[in-house]
Amino acid sequence: MNQVNDIRIFCRGFIRRGRSIIIYHAGCPNWFEHSFGPAHAAARGVIIADTKFEFGLDEDGNIVLGDEMLTPDSSRFWPADEYEPGHGQPSFDKQFARDWLKANPDNNWVLPQDVVDKTIHKYLQAYEMLTGKPL
Repeated sequence: MNQVNDIRIFCRGFIRRGRSIIIYHAGCPNWFEHSFGPAHAAARGVIIADTKFEFGLDEDGNIVLGDEMLTPDSSRFWPADEYEPGHGQPSFDKQFARDWLKANPDNNWVLPQDVVDKTIHKYLQAYEMLTGKPL
């Protein structure tokens, strides 16, 4: 199984196509596939199914990383021992909250406390699996 299902670079209007191609070819996918993050996660039973990197420009026009990376907010983490192809996967990220919101469109984007608590629990599970330490 390939640890990297998909790598997407989202350009939020301030990075034009030419620069996004520069970012892509400069090694972002290569860096991700061979970086410490996915290998570290895999060794601890976590699949990083996908992730996103957000880039911006500094005052001199240089491309810079604009946000966190390889966290439950920017990535989908799946327990390796529960992976089964062909359907949605259990996860340690915000997908649980997204799924609840999608199933409850009339709730005005307000999560009930039990969904918030379960999402927090999933983030803590990911942290503990990846670091080997409780938070």
